This record gives sequence, C-alpha cells and structure tokens, in this order.
Amino acid sequence: MPQSANLTRIGSRVKINLDKVKDRIAGNLIQKISADPRATVMDYKMTDGGGVGVVLKLADGTKNWFFDSEVARG
Repeated sequence: MPQSANLTRIGSRVKINLDKVKDRIAGNLIQKISADPRATVMDYKMTDGGGVGVVLKLADGTKNWFFDSEVARG
C-alpha cells in the first residue's frame, strides 16, 4: 500500500537520478536528463506493482513518469 505521507508534493522541484533510470529509458531522454536533471512534479501515476510514480515536467517542457525512488527531492 502506498504511503501518501512520503509522496513528493505536486509542484516540487526534484532531480532525476540518471544512474537509476538509464537502463529503462530511450537515448534521447537520457540526453535531456544529462543536460538538465531537474524537473517539476506535475502529477502521480499508479504503477502496476501497486506503487506510486511521479509525472515530471522536464526543462524542455516534455512530461515523463518515473518511479518515486528514481528522483531526489530538493
């Protein structure tokens, strides 16, 4: 069961941990994150394992979702 108290707030600025995501995302997204790993939390997404991911808006305006464990707050 997800722990809502630990969710990153919508509107928060986070940093994507490239080491945790580079094995599951496309090369062009890796380049975007390498250039600027900072993003803004836009929404939440339920994952198939019952967890909660976050929908992030990158610096170029594109939106992608990540597992909460793949981002660092602050």
